Amino acid sequence: MPTIRKTQLDPLAIALLLACCMFWGFQQTLVKATMAEVPPVFQACVRFAVSSVAVALWCRWRGVRLGFASEPAGAWRFGLLAGLLFAAEFACIHAGLEYTLASRLTVFLYSAPFWVALLLPRFVPGERLRGGQWLGLGCAFAGLALAMGEGLFGHPAGSAYPLGWFGDALGLLAGLMWGLTTVVIRTTPFARVPPEKQLLYQVGVSAATLPLVSWVLGEPWSFRFSGFATGSLLLQAVVGGFVSYLAWMWMLGRYPATRMSVFVFLTPVFALLFSAWWLGEPLSAGLLGAMALVGAGIVLVNRPPRALAKPAAV
Repeated sequence: MPTIRKTQLDPLAIALLLACCMFWGFQQTLVKATMAEVPPVFQACVRFAVSSVAVALWCRWRGVRLGFASEPAGAWRFGLLAGLLFAAEFACIHAGLEYTLASRLTVFLYSAPFWVALLLPRFVPGERLRGGQWLGLGCAFAGLALAMGEGLFGHPAGSAYPLGWFGDALGLLAGLMWGLTTVVIRTTPFARVPPEKQLLYQVGVSAATLPLVSWVLGEPWSFRFSGFATGSLLLQAVVGGFVSYLAWMWMLGRYPATRMSVFVFLTPVFALLFSAWWLGEPLSAGLLGAMALVGAGIVLVNRPPRALAKPAAV
């Protein structure tokens, strides 16, 4: 049966969106808390290895063909590119958590829609920005400048993070990688690959390449995990790398993407709250203001144009 698209978000969609955003915000805090036992990039290695198995089994159960022959010509090349960008994004995220606060890195990470709005019109003429969208870009840029300036001229964690600006920069780079991944998926033959298989490309390439990044960084590898670390890694892999991503893709096929995108800006809010509650990270006024500006800017960029008024009767 064909998929029935809805024009409004129903209670199920709102509940799923809130659950996904809450977990994505919590996940950054969870990675940070697990770093005392498991190095950050090694966490990502384990996470995506487990996620790859879970997604492959899901594809097998759903009857999604995994061979290249079932794909559009050349789609596998862009799938590998999307996977490499995805892996680079998470390498920056996990490595950046060693240099900055989880709440700050999450704010920079969610600059990704800003990069999409800036880059996508270069490849898709129909995505050119309107006047209100340029205003949104200005708000988002001002927010990033405010947050980055705070990291350069006095990190709120003080001497605990002497290279806080470097962690912030890695978070911003992760957002760029996320945006480029979206551009690849939207503008290449890879867009015609089933969503489950798109996800398998991303988590599979990450599982294959991130161990090399971990080795280059000199991270110690040990599979003797405590109960907390085991639970953390399973939660990151099964809920973060599999269930939440599949739920998001399922909703994208049924609900308006522009309405869904507004909920994404709740993720940094949840990250701030979880980091303050669990890790005792400070909530600086500058960071809250920066997050508000970035969120307002990206909402303006994604806001659909007003419907044209009907001509008056003669």
